[in-house]
Amino acid sequence: MTLEALNILLIVSALLLVDLYVLHGLRGAFPKWKFLHKREFNFFYWAANILLICGLLTGAYIRFVGLGVRAAGLLAFSLLFIGKLAFLPFLLIDDIKRLRIWHKNRFKNLSADSPAVPIPDAIPRSEFLLKAGLLAGAVPLAAIKIEMPKGLYDYHVRYQTLYLPNLPKAFDGIKLGQISDIHSGSFYKKKAVLGGVEMLLKEKPDLIFFTGDLVNGQASEMTDYQDIFAKVKAPLGVYSSLGNHDYGDYGDWPNPADKKKNHEDLILTHKNMGWDLLLNENRRLKVDGEEIGILGIENWGEYSRFPKYGRMDLATKNTDDLPVKLLLSHDPSHWRAQVLKDYPQIDAMFSGHTHGMQFGVRTNEFQWSPIEMIYKEWAGHYQQGNQQLYVNVGYGFVGLYGRVGILPEITIFTLKAGHDPAVKQT
Repeated sequence: MTLEALNILLIVSALLLVDLYVLHGLRGAFPKWKFLHKREFNFFYWAANILLICGLLTGAYIRFVGLGVRAAGLLAFSLLFIGKLAFLPFLLIDDIKRLRIWHKNRFKNLSADSPAVPIPDAIPRSEFLLKAGLLAGAVPLAAIKIEMPKGLYDYHVRYQTLYLPNLPKAFDGIKLGQISDIHSGSFYKKKAVLGGVEMLLKEKPDLIFFTGDLVNGQASEMTDYQDIFAKVKAPLGVYSSLGNHDYGDYGDWPNPADKKKNHEDLILTHKNMGWDLLLNENRRLKVDGEEIGILGIENWGEYSRFPKYGRMDLATKNTDDLPVKLLLSHDPSHWRAQVLKDYPQIDAMFSGHTHGMQFGVRTNEFQWSPIEMIYKEWAGHYQQGNQQLYVNVGYGFVGLYGRVGILPEITIFTLKAGHDPAVKQT
């Protein structure tokens, strides 16, 4: 048995034991509910929990399954597991209480005609304590449900200093803004969307990157929002790239011509907003006679079941003389799968795509989301050697109409020449 197979076996065994423990707790909390002991309930209970465990394993290990299915499985498992975790302490306290009673009775000096000392399972559970535990388990789930819609337009600005050893002096101190994953087809509050754009512009970035997924699938989704995002301007330009949703691959089209027309309309939308869309190409950005490269490729994802449209060979063409190269590439899996291995000249890559699954915990010191079982790099700043990656968790939302803990992001970078003093140089 391989180490990975052993780990999976241990994880599944532990989860099944937790579910068995929770089942006993439910029966203790409601001793009069006879259906909790019936075969039909047992079948439903175990089928549901085994299905959730399968969702966890699918999300974590089975790469050929669509990302949407994998993410949904991870999210469903995580939500229910949070409720179980909140219930477990009450169940443990109740068991400790029962064991203490058993231990006390066990060592009493009983007379010969005294009744036998009951085994622990014969000692009644505390219905009040277990019902309190169930309530505690329901509270985080209810809170998540209430808070999910509130997070959709709760835009947050995150600041990141980006140290680049070869950065020309003219670019030292430049402010770069990034937004990603607008998904305009999901929006329903224009005023809130405009508020996020105004937050970005208030930071006065010198240039702006947009790293893909303007729509959910159809260019027409931008009809009501093109005027809002056309306000996204910067003195040194706005540069954009395409994401996996921007090709219309998720929908059914009457014929190939309609799909092609949709893609052409989407490209035209970038142009109408004044954004410089980079389709496997690059631009030379000049300030005070010095230059850096802005490169952008079409969607390229390691895990995607859709075609890899990105062409790094085209995007890097004629850039060898540039001291710094910044790459726009929608899917962060591209960084480890190709950029790190084959393109060491790329100084920093900017991505989106993951949304942080729109669920998790994120602070300046700590972050967690179920999506990390799929993506090693899923939010924030990463560095390996002299190459860096930043993953923006998205401006919009798709699939899950809510955000908890992973809020919509506007990123502001300050470019600095030199090495990060916090990173030990080897």
